[in-house]
Amino acid sequence: MKPNAKILVLDDDEALLEFMDEVLRRNPHYEVTTDSDSKRGLVALAPGVFDLVITDLNMPGIGGMEILDHVVNHTPETMCIILTGYGSIANAVLAVKKGAFDYITKPVSPSTFLTYVENALKVKQFKQQVAEEDLPRDSDSTYENFIGTSPAIKKIHRLIEKVADTDSTILVTGASGTGKELIVRTIHRLSSQRDQPFIAVNCGAIPEALLESEIFGHEKGAFTGAHKKRVGRFEMAHEGTIFLDEVAEMSPALQVKLLRVLQEKVIERVGGTQSIQVNARVIAATNKDLATAVKEGSFREDLFYRLNVIPIHVPDLVHRKSDIPLLIDFFLDKFQRGRNRDIHGFSAEAMDALLMHDWPGNVRELENLIKRMIILCENPMVTLEDLPEHFQKKQSFPSLPEEQLLIHKGMTLSDAVKDYETKLILSALEESDGVKAKAARMLNIKRTTLVEKIKKNKVLDTDD
Repeated sequence: MKPNAKILVLDDDEALLEFMDEVLRRNPHYEVTTDSDSKRGLVALAPGVFDLVITDLNMPGIGGMEILDHVVNHTPETMCIILTGYGSIANAVLAVKKGAFDYITKPVSPSTFLTYVENALKVKQFKQQVAEEDLPRDSDSTYENFIGTSPAIKKIHRLIEKVADTDSTILVTGASGTGKELIVRTIHRLSSQRDQPFIAVNCGAIPEALLESEIFGHEKGAFTGAHKKRVGRFEMAHEGTIFLDEVAEMSPALQVKLLRVLQEKVIERVGGTQSIQVNARVIAATNKDLATAVKEGSFREDLFYRLNVIPIHVPDLVHRKSDIPLLIDFFLDKFQRGRNRDIHGFSAEAMDALLMHDWPGNVRELENLIKRMIILCENPMVTLEDLPEHFQKKQSFPSLPEEQLLIHKGMTLSDAVKDYETKLILSALEESDGVKAKAARMLNIKRTTLVEKIKKNKVLDTDD
């Protein structure tokens, strides 16, 4: 653990706040800031200031979920622990799915509280080490972290290969954590501009007042604080690729200026009058539905069509669960490389829990889970008990609608049994994202038995 870990604690309960402050200050390496006003706490949460924020879930004004959203979107290097009562555990579990490290139910003993804090800071330190190290890459891997063998991912791989070495504008859509930036970097690396600059701009992370200057640059004296000329990201990306992440966050005025760049390939710095020629391939990404944004009037229709020349949509992880085992192996290898850790994999029960999870944080959530297991799991095989609590709740197999269990007119008992068996198999295959081994475990039969029944009942075409 690095010395002087900075911790922010937010809770409107003054007595509890004083208790947590006292417990944390027992460790001389903790610099503790407390506040009962969540609004003040949110203002204090600037990038790079705190290593860990501990926040109550239910507070007047700005609640813990809003604090978490701010951390995930603006200070992702900060760990977050949620405090909750027993009546709000469901919301606390949702918070963990959205990116919180864990949740603590009140009341909590000092030793348990400190254990949560220590674990969070251990994972924080590990993540920082991974980010700072130049991990060796597999030179034979075209797609780096964007891996998978599901039909949806294979389709994206084929599309990338087709469009990479063109100058077409590309719009990558998908939920947060699905790997949009990995796709964009892969496209750049496979293009003829691979040796030219790759410049990324997160339009949602830069204050609106500064975004125009960041993208287009500014002249000296253009505004208060502009003490010298600044070259913008478009100029930096000349002859290369500029990646505009979360492009839907651009203001209408900035959308107009971006449209001009796409049409005329010229920019003007803020406070300048000279037109500057730029030749950069533009790739944009968003987690929002831009077509809906156009209808609602928050995004320009002409800009949408300029950006959406080649659309690439990245599916949520829940829709490509067959990639989860492959991703787990990849992340285990990546984050254990060069370290004294040797986790071989996940037990069948633990893997079942991962395959049944809905993954609202997508691949990023899975990646963070693997980092956490490498730090906290003491055995070579991750078991169900090692997983965070919200993975351990039993999930029942979905029941079929009552009308599907009725014997139709003229149907024999044998036909009805076969029909019901077929429906069960189809339901299991759908629930397991087509992973037959998983479907077989759900049905409590051997995989070979399942394959035989699929062939016998002609459930689907298979080469098995």
